[in-house]
Amino acid sequence: MKNIFFMIVCMCVAYSCHQEPIKHLPYPQTAKGDVVDDYFGTKVADPYRWLEDDNSPETANWVKAQNEVTENYLSQIPFRNLIRERLTEIWNYPRYGTPFKKGDFYYFLKNDGLQNQSVMYRQKGLDGAPDVFLDPNTLSTDGTVALSGVFFSNDNKYMAYSISRAGSDWTEFYVMNTETGKNLDDHLQWAKFSGAAWKGNGFYYSRYDDPGETGQFSKQNQFHKVYLHTIGTPQSSDKLIYEDKEHPLRYINAQVTDDEEFLVLSVSEGTSGNELYFQSLSQPYAKITPLMKGFANNSSVIDHHHGRLLVLTDKDASNYRLTSISATEPDTTKWIDVIPETVELLEGVTTGGGKLFASYLKDASTKILQMDYQGKTEKEIALPAIGTAGGFDGKNDEKTLFYSFSSFTTPSTIYRYDIESGQSTLFRQPDLKFNPDDYEIKQIFYTSKDQTRVPMFIVHKKGIVLNGQNPTFLYAYGGFNISMTPSFSASRMVFLENGGIYALPNLRGGGEYGEEWHKAGMLEKKQNVFDDFIAAAEYLIKEKYTSSKKLAINGGSNGGLLVGAVMMQRPDLYRVAIPAVGVMDMLRYQKFTIGWGWAVEYGRSENEKDFGYLYKYSPLHNIRNDVSHPATFITTADHDDRVVPAHSFKFAATLQELNKDTGNNPILIRIESNAGHGAGKPLSKSIDEATDMWSFVFYQLGMKKN
Repeated sequence: MKNIFFMIVCMCVAYSCHQEPIKHLPYPQTAKGDVVDDYFGTKVADPYRWLEDDNSPETANWVKAQNEVTENYLSQIPFRNLIRERLTEIWNYPRYGTPFKKGDFYYFLKNDGLQNQSVMYRQKGLDGAPDVFLDPNTLSTDGTVALSGVFFSNDNKYMAYSISRAGSDWTEFYVMNTETGKNLDDHLQWAKFSGAAWKGNGFYYSRYDDPGETGQFSKQNQFHKVYLHTIGTPQSSDKLIYEDKEHPLRYINAQVTDDEEFLVLSVSEGTSGNELYFQSLSQPYAKITPLMKGFANNSSVIDHHHGRLLVLTDKDASNYRLTSISATEPDTTKWIDVIPETVELLEGVTTGGGKLFASYLKDASTKILQMDYQGKTEKEIALPAIGTAGGFDGKNDEKTLFYSFSSFTTPSTIYRYDIESGQSTLFRQPDLKFNPDDYEIKQIFYTSKDQTRVPMFIVHKKGIVLNGQNPTFLYAYGGFNISMTPSFSASRMVFLENGGIYALPNLRGGGEYGEEWHKAGMLEKKQNVFDDFIAAAEYLIKEKYTSSKKLAINGGSNGGLLVGAVMMQRPDLYRVAIPAVGVMDMLRYQKFTIGWGWAVEYGRSENEKDFGYLYKYSPLHNIRNDVSHPATFITTADHDDRVVPAHSFKFAATLQELNKDTGNNPILIRIESNAGHGAGKPLSKSIDEATDMWSFVFYQLGMKKN
């Protein structure tokens, strides 16, 4: 290990001293069309519209040619293989998921180290010998079939499980007999964003109609429907439970309370805001009844308790509250708060052992309180450090629960929790190929453009000198009410151990401080997100953590949009930009797969008001030909049916065209095959991608050991 690390450092020093700049091959000649759209009198050219056709041979040839340019460039980086070796070494440790109990057995996921997919094990009791229960690695030769969900029947006789292929959001359901470990004949297709909600000998799930052979990965998905599948019957006989023929662009998801008393339906028009409906399953002719109408708030049912539904909601509570709603009188005047709103975000509530476990975020770190069902706090659970914890879930009769804890330098560590005493006991701890004590984690607060106070985590080796010369990797997301909390990345360690600084700001648009923080970075206020990020970069430079020549920026999906936008607004501020699977065309994103679901976050170009601000920051439409852009490494994948790769294709083609006469920095795009948006990616592909990204970053930043 030390030898590999030493060799990486030496190679980096050698580059910084005398390495000649790498020259990339000529960019492929990308044909230009004459498509022009008229948005309220503004003519917008879209010359690379043809790249949206993911089935055309022309697009396939373009992808091949771009990958050849990228691979040729990366192959010239002298320490690329050494980085791959070190990444493989760091990643090669046993990783465990949080155990959960079903009947007499405990189930858990485990990866021996370099397996493409984690394997599901089970053991009888906590002292039993674990056996392989389901191994996704046997479902494909290249590890591209991933287990995306497991759902046990309430009598634990059956387990429905869903798989995804090549990273697609499309999922297929199978059913296993848990006693024999054998699959039944049940096979359900064209499910998307769906669990399996069991009722007796069947389960509810959500699906779309068959999209056809050419429409799987780019065609807009319409008319999400809920079906009831009965074990042992073909999918064609599944009973349609709920559909909305008047609103094709809505998500509909089913949930059944643990006691099988109620079916709960969540209906949403996008990624934010939902309606709740419920139906009594003990009354044969009960109708589906509204519980919470309108899409202004976010709500979810946590449990059914003595005739009342416990609902986590931000209605009249930006930081969320847990309220109790009568199943016979759901009128808002009859609601009873169980956990009132506080100054800290109530991120989630789980149940187990007859208790409620309230998970709060305090400045983007986890705090857990154990409560009774009346909301009385019994104890705060002592966590190992500032970080992220999750779990605390089980049946009402359980005495022991499990949870995981992780931080920037601590991989997921499993703890056993005794409900009565409140004591945590270390259950499984990873064996690491580095020393976490060598690193320092701090949280600072900086001021954004409009004087908003924004937190940022900073991670680096202890004893680092703030001389403005440290290579720094600034990562962020900033959207969709998603909170960026401390988490471990094996990939990131190769950067940190070579003297790099990692910075994670909690931008507006996220969920760290509740719905108001989220709303402050969405729709017409999206520019706040970019301003927060730019201010984070300026803070790191001002405080001499780094300089613009030593700063790399990265984000994925909505974070890819973030990187694309800020590298257009402040191209002078960064040396390297890495937009991953980004939403780059803000005028057409809603026309593909489930992009319409993001309109509640972004707005739609069909609306004149929305068009004004979307066009102003859309990365694709703000590329200039009079500035030098940062060295850019764009990543996407051919099976990404969430943010279709056409976003990255058109962005890369335009940036290459307009940057060719204004700068010498490379503009590369790496297009992975048989992969999607990121979920379920086999480890071998993750190592390949991380190797290429860090090789590019190391080379461009001239990294050396300080």
